[in-house]
Amino acid sequence: MKLFDLTGKTALVTGAAGGLGQGIAIGLAEAGADVVCASLSSSAETVGKITALGRKASEIIVDLSDHSKLQDTFDEALTLTGHIDILVNNAGIIRRTPAKDHSEKDWFDVINLNLSTVFLLSQIAGRHMIERGSGKMINICSMLSYQGGINVPGYTASKHGVAGLTKAFANEWASHGLQVNAIAPGYMATDNTAPIRADENRKASITDRIPAERWGTPEDVKGPAVFLASAASDYLNGHILCVDGGWMAR
Repeated sequence: MKLFDLTGKTALVTGAAGGLGQGIAIGLAEAGADVVCASLSSSAETVGKITALGRKASEIIVDLSDHSKLQDTFDEALTLTGHIDILVNNAGIIRRTPAKDHSEKDWFDVINLNLSTVFLLSQIAGRHMIERGSGKMINICSMLSYQGGINVPGYTASKHGVAGLTKAFANEWASHGLQVNAIAPGYMATDNTAPIRADENRKASITDRIPAERWGTPEDVKGPAVFLASAASDYLNGHILCVDGGWMAR
């Protein structure tokens, strides 16, 4: 079990106020890590659950789509922890509109946060980790890193891009002691999928295709995140781990 032990490690998790980000942050803390939660809204609930485990947790309330704030955010996380061993790029948005009606604003808003912020924050963290000679980065991809989706062209493009960035960073940074990998969640019961789940026909058609016969939950990403953040994955690089109940196998 020492392979999965994160005692003494510190993590910066974006979008940790709820949903998958909260699940990942708590999972890392359960494995022993201290966590800084950087989100647009308060992560007080997540911080409370982590401190209840006996781990240290802090929150930074920040608009990560404002790229001028990324360096300050990382610097604040460093001040709070002393070093960052793990970066989880989870923060993201989705805009649902048919491609022919997808506005330029929706396109750029989604690409800006889901892809550009991931690149820029990873770049900042990468410099820190390269200097230290070690580090773990976990990007959050999607089933739409592989497929086209319906009514989400901006989100689909962004998640294809995150998959590519994961591989590009891995190619350059593996020799410096960093492991850069990604989790591609399947259909998860979170706020992002609430509009789909509200459509009973769409929900049923998706559930019917999932071999596990259920939608995932934030609990389902804890183990994969701990694996990718721990020494257990030290020879894994540029990999996209599907946590999808078997969706991609069908």
